[in-house]
Amino acid sequence: MAVSSDSCGSLKYPYVAVMLTLADPFGRVKNKSFEMTVPQFQNFYRQFKQMAAVIETV
Repeated sequence: MAVSSDSCGSLKYPYVAVMLTLADPFGRVKNKSFEMTVPQFQNFYRQFKQMAAVIETV
C-alpha cells in the first residue's frame, strides 16, 4: 500500500485512522476504530499481510 500527498509535509504529526468491522463467534458485528502513526500502520499492514498468507494455506 502506498499513499502520498503534497500537503503531508505541512502536518506536524501525520497519522492513519483505521476502522475495522469485526464479527464475533456469535455473528454480532462491531466497528472498532483507532489511530496509528505511519510507522505503526506500516507494521500493522505487514503483519496483516502475513496473517492473510497463513489463512490462505488453511
